[in-house]
Amino acid sequence: MEYVRLGSTGLQVSRICLGTMSFGNSEEWLIEIDKARPIVKRALDLGVNFFDTANVYSKGRSEEIVGELLKDHREDVVVATKVRLSTGEGPNREGLSRYHIMDQARKSLKRLRTDRIDLYQIHRWDYSTPIEETLIALNDLVSQRMVNYIGASSMFAWQFTKALYTSDLLNVARFVSMQNHYNLCYREPTSILQRDSSSPKTLTFSRELKRLRRRRE
Repeated sequence: MEYVRLGSTGLQVSRICLGTMSFGNSEEWLIEIDKARPIVKRALDLGVNFFDTANVYSKGRSEEIVGELLKDHREDVVVATKVRLSTGEGPNREGLSRYHIMDQARKSLKRLRTDRIDLYQIHRWDYSTPIEETLIALNDLVSQRMVNYIGASSMFAWQFTKALYTSDLLNVARFVSMQNHYNLCYREPTSILQRDSSSPKTLTFSRELKRLRRRRE
């Protein structure tokens, strides 16, 4: 397994990250812990040390499964989860307000059976909450040692750039990663990532794309 730095941080992560959106029991296509166990074991055996989940995957069950299966390997793995999407009915059960972030961070820690989240990512942009409020709340989680690094996912380049610029203005923690929807059939983020030169993580990804293009040529 090859390992790379996560953005500009000193954290080393495996090039392959195991996503766990399929872990849970709220939908027919999801798999419970008995079937997830050999998948996680195989990943660990191959040297994968990077695992990604979210508070809304199977209504939190994915985090519980990840926490249970990684509890004996916690010092050797990097655990990432997310916050933003709806966790139930009510006006404060979704979004990136300080109220929702703090509440969900505590619940994610409990489900993951850990004392810190290595990479806490906002699960898309929140048009209803000032980005300043979101970033200060995330920075407080870092200051309280509940979170090591913060990241983002699924947003436009101008939004990502605005967040990074605002972090610098406020002198708070910056996003170190961007998780976009990207696969063989969906390539739109390629141009988005190449336009955004403010994040080492996205620059690394862009260089990798250029290297792959050169190989094809």
